[in-house]
Amino acid sequence: MTTALIHQAASLSLLHPDRHWPDRLALVAEALAGSSAPGAEALLRFHTAVAGVPVLEMSARYVTTFDRSRRRTLYLTYYTDGETRRRGRSLLRWQDLYRAHGWRPPTDELPDFLPLALEFAARCPRPGRRALREHRAALELLRLALRDHRSPYADVLEAVCRTLPGASPADRAAALRLARTGPPTETVGLPPFPRRATNASPAEEIPR
Repeated sequence: MTTALIHQAASLSLLHPDRHWPDRLALVAEALAGSSAPGAEALLRFHTAVAGVPVLEMSARYVTTFDRSRRRTLYLTYYTDGETRRRGRSLLRWQDLYRAHGWRPPTDELPDFLPLALEFAARCPRPGRRALREHRAALELLRLALRDHRSPYADVLEAVCRTLPGASPADRAAALRLARTGPPTETVGLPPFPRRATNASPAEEIPR
């Protein structure tokens, strides 16, 4: 339940700030108050950093942070597949995963959009967390890029990464190696998401 709370709170925090943004922030703060869940402290740091920022300013920051840099995109499959045919198959895997568990996300967003993936992980923990582990490299690359950008959103990604097993890569080079080799595979449950071809160059696939 505590991990599901972190995933849901992170999902709400990563949605575009609109007129409902203050209410979402208040809901996140209330839900996390007193929580000792891994990642709760990082999410509360984010809340403190942005609580007094006007909605229009937060909206502009969001666009600059996530929509104007391929290196900081919220679309998970872009980190490993780029704009290739392989990405289409990966997106289809996300759609099939949602459907297999009776979950229908909004149709006006790609299925690998991180807030959607996090909400799914909160509602369907076993398959959702497995999917996040399969995309650990993308999450870590985004975390590091946000840290380099000195964005408060880095704390949201830190919270998400803390819910995953094992230590986070220390730098971008280590995260790129993770993208190349992939996380440890599991043999029980759903088949893993497609892995990158081992002869592909990370520099060609990972956004800069």
